[in-house]
Amino acid sequence: MRHVTQRRKRVTQAEVARLAGVSQAMVSLVLNDSEGVRVAPETRQRVVEALRQTGYTVDIMGRRLRGKSNQIIGVFTYEAVFPSGSADFYGPFLGGIEEESEAQGFDLLLFTSPGRRQGRRKVYEEGSNRLGIADGCILLGRHTDRAELDRLVDERFPFVFIGRRESSAGPVSYVGGDYAAATAALYERLWSLGHRRVALVGYHEESESTADRRSGYLRACRRHRKTPLALTDGDPPAVFERLRADEVTAALVETTEMAAALRALATGSGLRVPEDLSIGVLGDTDPTQTSAWPLRTAPEADWTTFRIPRREMGARAVRILVAMLRGEMEPGRRTQVLLPCELVDGATVTDAPRAPRR
Repeated sequence: MRHVTQRRKRVTQAEVARLAGVSQAMVSLVLNDSEGVRVAPETRQRVVEALRQTGYTVDIMGRRLRGKSNQIIGVFTYEAVFPSGSADFYGPFLGGIEEESEAQGFDLLLFTSPGRRQGRRKVYEEGSNRLGIADGCILLGRHTDRAELDRLVDERFPFVFIGRRESSAGPVSYVGGDYAAATAALYERLWSLGHRRVALVGYHEESESTADRRSGYLRACRRHRKTPLALTDGDPPAVFERLRADEVTAALVETTEMAAALRALATGSGLRVPEDLSIGVLGDTDPTQTSAWPLRTAPEADWTTFRIPRREMGARAVRILVAMLRGEMEPGRRTQVLLPCELVDGATVTDAPRAPRR
């Protein structure tokens, strides 16, 4: 015999009111915690008990339409965060977001697959902001849709981006790592070890994170009156040959993927890392980044790098967003924060070689 499961009918405020022996208006007052309206403690308790017994759930879209807070923070990612490699990178961000949201009394809502166009996740679907179900949102992802970002700013939807972002529509609230300062500091570390020919190997695309790293490198070059040698992620053997031709003794490389490929090319040419070529990595690897540099299966090196404060970035983003939702902050300089990155001494940087290499 076939069993048919009937969908449970949504409980209404009128049903809750009948069970509690109060008016529907009283149930609404308790649910909305209306300011300036006193509800007797025993009445409030009866309504709360009726809500519990019936399993009543709040109509969150209705609350949003009435201008009420749902105590929900959205999390939108432009790339998938749960494949194993991505989870390792995004995990600390999400951990900081979850921990701080709980401390602030907010639930989290993760936006994932709907709204895709050409394989990319989208905030807007058929002209509507999908994030509007939440009070505000934390955004993550390298491959940002600039038109959507401009529209979010223009609509004054409350959001904070993890990672520095710019928009032609106005100020973007963000929490990022101070990649410019960290890159300059890593250059200074190489300089203190005697390196005078230091190159930068990074992405050709002009994202904010790449631009910040380049800015820190150029700042250090100016300080020491050295001619910059900034190379992009084109043909790896050609990049390596350029490093050799310019007698570079140290390279600052944007990702561990690039660094591993560069180390393999150096080893294959009879050079030792770090004795002949020191390699510093400019932060943790983002697995969503794409590059012409091939993946290497060699054992992972103990890279000299800087650590991005990802957990603190997630937590700080929530604190800024909650302050915006409470009317304590407006998007602007106070809501744009860059956190310091910690230098990590590894085994891929050492003193400069005594004589130039040919």
